[in-house]
Amino acid sequence: MRVAIYAFDGVTMFHLAVPQMVFDEVTRQNLAEWKTVLFSDQEGEIRTAEGYRLGEVKGPEASDDADVVVVPSWFDDGRPPNDALGRTLQEAHRRGVTILGLCLGAIPVADAGLLAGRRAVTHWQAFDSLAKRHPDVSLDKSVLYIDHGDVLTSAGTASALDACLHVVRARLGADAANRVARSLVIAPHREGGQAQYVEHPVPSCSTDDPITRLLEWALGHLGQPLGIDRLAAQAHLSRRTFIRAFRSTTGTTPAAWIRSPPPRRCPPATRDH
Repeated sequence: MRVAIYAFDGVTMFHLAVPQMVFDEVTRQNLAEWKTVLFSDQEGEIRTAEGYRLGEVKGPEASDDADVVVVPSWFDDGRPPNDALGRTLQEAHRRGVTILGLCLGAIPVADAGLLAGRRAVTHWQAFDSLAKRHPDVSLDKSVLYIDHGDVLTSAGTASALDACLHVVRARLGADAANRVARSLVIAPHREGGQAQYVEHPVPSCSTDDPITRLLEWALGHLGQPLGIDRLAAQAHLSRRTFIRAFRSTTGTTPAAWIRSPPPRRCPPATRDH
């Protein structure tokens, strides 16, 4: 399999290295013949965010015979991609090439029209701007990556490792992915999302808020089974309404919150005497 990775001036060494590290390990472990190549808008060299110059970067034609095209990150300002990159992604997609938009790399993939009407994920700091630019894309903060088969997007930074390892698992099986993970000393499969990293305002301590009251109650009953149905009943809400309200207030799911309850709790109510 041939993997073409898009390199650009200002890309960080980490983002550029992740797909190379994971996919090249497949060959090093003699699991299959996978080869990675760096390409850019023109042949030559690029300068990384750290100031290093990388030479012998191929031109866009290097993606012509790729099986997978990766955009490993993107500019922090979220600028639209140039026409050349947009065409490269669109033409590759039409040929049946799998497109990976890792971290902020989901931005040019969305701008190329490959995520219209679909779920996607990117770094949480880019959610608002991407949602405004592409209201037809359903962004999900609760996942590390989303794979549609032909297009895959991943959340921030380190989740690119999870996404690339998922590609290995999907194409070569769990045993191959486990061997790659062991060699790189990373988790073979990591559950969870990035919602826990998003800054949310501290929930209001108003006793009129059913979720706030529920959080205080749950903190005092962590030794008991706290399933969704019990929590919803305690909040006097339907299951569906409860799940929606809980995520709106806490930024996570009930199960994730129960596993790692926040250290803050509202001060006890005082009475006037």
